[in-house]
Amino acid sequence: MSQLSRRATLAATAALALSLAAPILPAHAADFTVAYQTGADPAKVAQANGTYEKATRSTIDWRKFDSGADVIAAIASGSVAIGYVGSSPLAAAASRELPIETIYVAALLGEAEALVVRNGAGIDKPEEFKGKKVAVPFVSTTHYSLLAALKHWDVDPKSVQILNLRPPEIAAAFARGDIDAAYVWDPALGKIKETGKVFATSADVAKWGAPTFDAWIVRKDFAKEHPEIVAQFVKVTADSYADYAKNGASWTAGSPQVAVIARLTGAKPEEIPDLLKGNKYPLLDEQLSEALLGGGTLEAIVQTSGFLKEQGRIETVLKDYKPYVGRTYAEQASKLN
Repeated sequence: MSQLSRRATLAATAALALSLAAPILPAHAADFTVAYQTGADPAKVAQANGTYEKATRSTIDWRKFDSGADVIAAIASGSVAIGYVGSSPLAAAASRELPIETIYVAALLGEAEALVVRNGAGIDKPEEFKGKKVAVPFVSTTHYSLLAALKHWDVDPKSVQILNLRPPEIAAAFARGDIDAAYVWDPALGKIKETGKVFATSADVAKWGAPTFDAWIVRKDFAKEHPEIVAQFVKVTADSYADYAKNGASWTAGSPQVAVIARLTGAKPEEIPDLLKGNKYPLLDEQLSEALLGGGTLEAIVQTSGFLKEQGRIETVLKDYKPYVGRTYAEQASKLN
């Protein structure tokens, strides 16, 4: 055998040995659909950059929804594996015993959701909402917050004409003068602020005893089949929030991160920095704490479900909501590099 042949054989043998010793990772793990909404949050940067796909080694179909109720319907149908919803539709879904689990508390809501009164509507005091047309997406966090605010103000919700409209419809109806007020999030919130004034925010409602939050949820059958994908999804989200916590103060209207968030949400770039500051984005160690996935989130869902039942929005309240909140995937994510 020639020197050249001998070297080629040795090289091939070494390559084979290395391939056998190295773990074999699938080039493609799964195809699945993720439902997202138009609220501004730091993880949309990872969504735009394909970071979720790289981490999960999957093909992800990102579908935009206008409300949590629509997301829940898609998850219930089986067409969506992972979805972004607010605490009110989450509580309603759990009360219907849908096969879902909360895997990450995405945002503790504050000024990024608000009740806005149209200029000229004649609403300066809470009691003046009586007889007025107020639009809100039903069974959303803003719907819950609106009802909680009316209760705080001792205003009977039956005395208010509460209309079920999706955010794009709210913006259009507000501009036409068809409604007097609306409780919504961006980009619709930014549009109605142009011809209205903020009457209350979800930060105010939280102080009144009715906090709201957004969360990532997963279908249990998908999580059981692909636990490593769910853990990686949680890890990417947590890393995005950690990056924002570290560098977000420098994000401006001209920052590339803000540009991609604006593109995915439809909000104006100049509004994004303040919108991000309007919520709190819990980091991974907070997710694992008793305040969130360790207990607090469960208590919030129980409280929300009770309120929704009281308002006639759901038929029953479960004895146990524990199956709908878990920190297994957050724990797994904390162990990933």
